Amino acid sequence: MRSLDPRAKLIAGLVMAALVIAGQDVARLGVMAGLIGFLILIEGLAKNAARTLRTLTPMLLVTFVLSLPGFGLETASFVTLRFGALAALFFVYFQTTLPEDLGGSLTQSGVPYPFAFVLQGGMQFVPVMARKAGAISDAQRARGLSLERGIRDWSGYLALLAPLLVQAFKTGDELAEAMEARGFAAPRRVFLREYHWRAADVAIVVAALIIGAVLWRY
Repeated sequence: MRSLDPRAKLIAGLVMAALVIAGQDVARLGVMAGLIGFLILIEGLAKNAARTLRTLTPMLLVTFVLSLPGFGLETASFVTLRFGALAALFFVYFQTTLPEDLGGSLTQSGVPYPFAFVLQGGMQFVPVMARKAGAISDAQRARGLSLERGIRDWSGYLALLAPLLVQAFKTGDELAEAMEARGFAAPRRVFLREYHWRAADVAIVVAALIIGAVLWRY
């Protein structure tokens, strides 16, 4: 999948995401989850997926616990599985697509460059801030701050959040200065790479549409 056009992967991913969201039975959702798991295996992303799953586990548990009282066990399980499938689907996409490839291909397709840049920058900004949060957390632990007791250590998390916000604003200012220095507002742009649809790109989109139509119908 890494060699496919980012636009083809985006269309196929949106089709699969629509099926996950629109699915109303466990069997259809199970088929989609199986397809996503197959993609994770063939792309060699199992180890990274396991780390991401550990990170998402608290959110999945919160989703299940909040849904359980009002909707019952079956619906709560279904909603949690749907959330996990969506997270896994976009994990595969972002692990196999470089942000600059997505932004460049969308711009060459006629998407306004500021919109494509915001999307590309958002994909790059999240891991940067995650690394900064990890570094700040390690520094605070080295100073004797405990973050091991969850929400009971709310004061410790305030000490973690404040420098993280400062780093976020600082990074935003540095990014704005770099954009201006490199001519972000220039009317004409030249791209390092030209993106063209190939037979494999058309095939993956057609396959996604066929699978979507079959699952939607049956």
